[in-house]
Amino acid sequence: MAAGNAENIDEVVDRLAGIVGEAARAGDRVGYFAALYRQVTVEVRTAIHGGLFDDGPRMDRFDTHFGNRYFEAYDAWRRDDGGPRCWREAFGLLEDADTVIVQHLVLGVNAHINLDLAVAAARTSPGPAVQELRHDFLLINDILARVVLAVQDSVDALSPFMSLLDRVGGRTDERILDFSVRQSREEAWYNAVLLAGQSEAEREATIERLDVRAAVLARLIARPGGLLRPALELIRRTENGDARAVITRLDNAMEQAAAHPGTG
Repeated sequence: MAAGNAENIDEVVDRLAGIVGEAARAGDRVGYFAALYRQVTVEVRTAIHGGLFDDGPRMDRFDTHFGNRYFEAYDAWRRDDGGPRCWREAFGLLEDADTVIVQHLVLGVNAHINLDLAVAAARTSPGPAVQELRHDFLLINDILARVVLAVQDSVDALSPFMSLLDRVGGRTDERILDFSVRQSREEAWYNAVLLAGQSEAEREATIERLDVRAAVLARLIARPGGLLRPALELIRRTENGDARAVITRLDNAMEQAAAHPGTG
């Protein structure tokens, strides 16, 4: 296996677990989104094994393409060797002490779904075959919703003033993540169909456009205006700043949700 590349969903899970483990040991906030993503991937793998999808082997290939998009961006960032703009925006804020937990999560969601998801879907099922992927593509929304609910509980415990976002006209952590995921996945499907039918040159131009758009969104997520700014400042001051503890909590969100059902 080439450095950073996975051959199947098991290797995606293993590589994500490695990133999360290294991040936890180092106290590196790159582990925040990686922990969320690992849990989603584990749930997708469980659904594949359980026969939930119309075509399990195809979903294994799809998730592998999707995971490798993240690994390629992660490896490029570690090498200081470019990578997509939207991922550079997300990774570039890891050392920014003003960025709160939920912002790190949404920055990762933005880059991975608004750019990578459509590319992975079109690569898995190019041309007219992309339409055969739609049902399974949409089923993942239910999996994401379950993980988001579990992560919401963890973020609430780590960041007790998240409810302030409601009071100033924003959204709580669950609503931010769920809205971001569902709205972005709708757009990603449209872009997947577009990419699947394009020539190589056309695809490159479309991917560039998607990257630029996702990078602009990343800047808005990182530096929102209006009343959200002072609210985020208070959240930052009161949330858990121990990156190791945060990663551990996020990486066990699904297990905690299963142990305490109905508490979210």
